[in-house]
Amino acid sequence: MVSEAFRGEFYQKVDSKARVSIPAAFRRILDAEDPASEDFPRPRVYMVYGGKSRNFVECYSKSGADALAAKIEAMELGSPDRDRAERDLISRSVMVEIEPDGRIVLPLKVRAKMGFGPEDLASGGEAAFAGYTNRFKLYRRETYDAEFADDDDDGVDPLALVGRAARAG
Repeated sequence: MVSEAFRGEFYQKVDSKARVSIPAAFRRILDAEDPASEDFPRPRVYMVYGGKSRNFVECYSKSGADALAAKIEAMELGSPDRDRAERDLISRSVMVEIEPDGRIVLPLKVRAKMGFGPEDLASGGEAAFAGYTNRFKLYRRETYDAEFADDDDDGVDPLALVGRAARAG
């Protein structure tokens, strides 16, 4: 169970060495859900870059990644759905330790998923961190801004969506 939800939108610079600071509010959750151990003295973030149609990297705390893996393990062994979930959510993921200053280095496959090439890092790109309760999504800022520019034009109150889900469950 998530101790606290990842909330909010944050924009952070990505430097020429592909380093980016994780927002402090997100770091507190990552810290709380990944207690220090002898093997891993620093908190970790699990970054999922699989899924061809996804234009973001989905990021989990240690406990969130473990919960996702448990759900996948509950799926039928050898089924096409489980194979795809394992490929896109487990195989195509990477664990990164958070530096003491709160930064991480974006791995090459994560940068590629986000659309950051060497020229983008040299000119100073930005990442968008978007909270999604038990995880957060990491986008290239331009992608995030374009994707959500018109997302509120459907006339539906988001609280009505939550109410519908509660009645259905």
